[in-house]
Amino acid sequence: MTDFELVTAADVPLMQGLAQRVTALRPDLISAGASYGELAWIWGQWSSRFQATWPRRLWFAGDELVAFGWVFRPRRVRRNDGSVREVTDATLSYLVHPGHAGLVDEVIEWYDAAAAGLVRRVTPTTADEVALRRWAAHGYATDHEELGDTGGWTQLNERDLTGLDEPVLPDGFRFRTAGEVAPEAVVRAHVDAWAPSAYTLESYAAVRRAPGYRDDLHILVEAPDGTMAASTIMWLDAVNKSVEFEPVGTHPGYRRLGLGRAMMLYAMHRARAAGATHATVVCLGAPGHPKARGLYYGVGFREISRDAPLIKA
Repeated sequence: MTDFELVTAADVPLMQGLAQRVTALRPDLISAGASYGELAWIWGQWSSRFQATWPRRLWFAGDELVAFGWVFRPRRVRRNDGSVREVTDATLSYLVHPGHAGLVDEVIEWYDAAAAGLVRRVTPTTADEVALRRWAAHGYATDHEELGDTGGWTQLNERDLTGLDEPVLPDGFRFRTAGEVAPEAVVRAHVDAWAPSAYTLESYAAVRRAPGYRDDLHILVEAPDGTMAASTIMWLDAVNKSVEFEPVGTHPGYRRLGLGRAMMLYAMHRARAAGATHATVVCLGAPGHPKARGLYYGVGFREISRDAPLIKA
């Protein structure tokens, strides 16, 4: 890996800019991890620990970025409960502008070199017919395990911000923003929702520095006892007047109270006030993972695209 450059903080806004341009043309081509908000969230959450395992390459046409590849190599993830998750395969986040589709082959060849000797995974979208043909030509096959009833493939959902219902919270609960809440409580909200989790105060500080983060679009629900019972971050893409929810989570002790629905409606009202006209959110798409999908469908989201997970042994 020593011959490959690593992702830097300066690369992230460049990649986000490409994501914005592709979103304006073909949002159904935005693959897993390559959206405006995901790029910032991933960088912020993990860069302090795993940047050394992230080779990347950028392709330009003149001064404009037209493609990127970002590899996630094997790593050891230590979580708050003391457990360790060993990631042994390589995965790729990538995006190619549809006007430069011929670069897909270069991206694949670069990925094969950057992750040589490893099991390689990638998730173009089912709408990207050109890319799917090229990945197949390079020996990548359908990842049937990921596509199973409890697999990890995701779908992208969208809705416009007209006709929003009013948010309703149970008595004693209230909405807060991250700018009003101590950092320790914000981190606790995320860890409680996603336990076991590797999220830390250091992670949160890096997320706050990530391009596009706004603490007024980082929404929490406070329970009567002061617990932050639910939280979400919206990433505002001002070019496309769109917000992306990433992540969305509720404390297990406060589920089935309607907090997730109320929080998302409240957040979309705030997003509209900030200039957004559109919203997106990603969720697991397999039949065995219905909960988040049901929440998002219940507040008006509908699928726009889905992963086509591929693997090369």
